[in-house]
Amino acid sequence: MELDESYLLGRLKKMLAIPSPVGYTGEIAAYVEEELAAVDVPCFRSRRGTLVATLDGKVRESDRVIAAHLDTLGAMVTHIKANGRLKLTPLGSWSARFAEGARVTVLGRGKTHRGSILPLRSSGHVFGDSVDELPIGWEYVELRIDAICSSAQQAHDLGICIGDVVAVDSEPEFLPSGHIVSRHLDDKAGVACLLTAIHMLRQQTRTLPVECHPIFTLAEEEGCAAGHAPDQDVGEFVSVDIGPVAEEQNSSEHAANICIKDTSGSYDSTLTNQLINICTDANIDFRTDVYRYYRSDTNSAIVAGNDLRHALIAFGAESTHGYERTHIDSLLAVTKLLVNYMLSE
Repeated sequence: MELDESYLLGRLKKMLAIPSPVGYTGEIAAYVEEELAAVDVPCFRSRRGTLVATLDGKVRESDRVIAAHLDTLGAMVTHIKANGRLKLTPLGSWSARFAEGARVTVLGRGKTHRGSILPLRSSGHVFGDSVDELPIGWEYVELRIDAICSSAQQAHDLGICIGDVVAVDSEPEFLPSGHIVSRHLDDKAGVACLLTAIHMLRQQTRTLPVECHPIFTLAEEEGCAAGHAPDQDVGEFVSVDIGPVAEEQNSSEHAANICIKDTSGSYDSTLTNQLINICTDANIDFRTDVYRYYRSDTNSAIVAGNDLRHALIAFGAESTHGYERTHIDSLLAVTKLLVNYMLSE
């Protein structure tokens, strides 16, 4: 099968334009529903909103799940200061270092407002060298609203409330070199790979050897997305997510990366070795790696008590949970691995 690179990149571009911080995922879930409907893949929403799709297979009593998450990092308003600035808490685990200077949208109840996340000392003309002495942390940043808003009352009059979700702009760049630089590649790039694999398989007339359920979760960044999603028939659970590329990491921006162990423990060796064998047989460039500060959707499924084998496939990315960078090579390798896995016995 020819990999449809234009389809993959097109879906990724569209999803990066849709805000989907934890707690605000309705719009992107609806978009994925439309993409599945366009290729006649049935799906339903769980009570928690997770999308569960079905690709028919000859074997049904011990079927497969492939999960990718739709939620991204973001922030939430915790306090409206006397000067109209907003204090924030992060949604998901990410450093305020990457929040400083970000352009954002406050997703209020019926109203939205643009703004910027700034350090408390944001002007060298005012604070001099002490700008660089400010510690890094969420208690040292604030959100400035781009409206007439210099008091708490004016913020209230704008409709801003405690608990409003803040979406951070993706600011994507698709470069001629094949590099893709953006916030929120985690995990919209993984979702694009999974949608592309589904699209390719729907162009085939054969039935899969094993029934497969692509699921799209909504709270992976808070660690509780997939606990409820697998049913009792699921025997294998593969998560598709971001893989950190850095010094002393083996992962690559130009390969499919298979995680052997992360913070939650070791992944199932039988299923992991099956993925490695698929890469070898299909001539897919791959790396194996250990992620020391990392969890995926599989963790919440295992912790919830599901009796299944689990594995993790990752596209390689620099500066995860910051300004992330991947390469089309890695996305295509992951997509090829997903297709071959779904076609395997």
